[in-house]
Amino acid sequence: MKLKRLCLTVMSLFAVVSAASAVAADPKLAVIYDAGGKFDKSFNQSASEGAERFKKETKISFLEVQVASDTQTEQVLRNLARKKIDLIAAIGFAQSQAVQNIAKEFPNTKFVVIDGVATGNNVSSVLFKEQEGSYLVGVAAAMASKSKKIGFVGGMDIPLIRTFSCGYAQGAKAVDAKVEITSNMVGTTTSAWNDPAKGGELARAQFERGVDVVFAAAGGSGMGTLQTAKEKGKLAIGVDSNQNYLYPGTMLTSMVKRVDQAIYDSFMQIKNGDWKPGIINKGLKEGGVDWVVDKDNRALITPEIEKRVNAAKQDIISGKVKVIDSRDGSKCPV
Repeated sequence: MKLKRLCLTVMSLFAVVSAASAVAADPKLAVIYDAGGKFDKSFNQSASEGAERFKKETKISFLEVQVASDTQTEQVLRNLARKKIDLIAAIGFAQSQAVQNIAKEFPNTKFVVIDGVATGNNVSSVLFKEQEGSYLVGVAAAMASKSKKIGFVGGMDIPLIRTFSCGYAQGAKAVDAKVEITSNMVGTTTSAWNDPAKGGELARAQFERGVDVVFAAAGGSGMGTLQTAKEKGKLAIGVDSNQNYLYPGTMLTSMVKRVDQAIYDSFMQIKNGDWKPGIINKGLKEGGVDWVVDKDNRALITPEIEKRVNAAKQDIISGKVKVIDSRDGSKCPV
């Protein structure tokens, strides 16, 4: 009897230790949002949604930090690394250099950069082929436009956003070489991501010149563009997250970039112990970008538009159509 009680006691202690180990094994995770903010209904919000989906499925929480300016990023990263966070997700290209610096200081902390590149054995960089998704919505814009004048409103004037614009123009010109494209940027600093008034002003000026479809790739500033399109009865195209729900009836479609999936995958890899450093590129073939047809824009997408866009999608995936990425030094062909 004593031996039986001893065995039960040992088994109970083993169970307690195992349970404690399981809890201890849960990774410590953090997300740092860029200047656009968590609730930009676009890029940062997509990252948040991916982290929340991970949390819902695994019951593992994560820290969230918002940087007010690029100069804060290094200190925020350093403070998180000192807390022995296992993986820090830095959202936005502007955090790349800070991650590069801090990753060297804290080799036992892992980092993932979204939309930027940093190197090291403890760094993963996730890039997207925005030009491919933008090509698709360019096709849709050219087909939906009655005036054959379409517009683009970008946020910060950087190579990344010019790539959106170039892909959009390539898609539109593939439909009709005579389509006119007007492109404007909100600004040249990070504040360009959070100026909806300026985003609306640029869209209004484009509409006055005859533009009847506008693609906004401007973070929070794009909210002004989409709202102005609604007010003027014009069509708009959302970006990064599915923004069709914002203004049903005037949202032609959205060019989605699966930042949510990138964050979810990175967190899950840390949890499962199969995270790897390096550079990952996600385009149409990899499910990294796409366009959206749902209940909120179904009435605006004719069978002809849908057929043409989906054909273009397959041509890009198969390699039949090559969309120029202007970031690699290639000149935008249109």
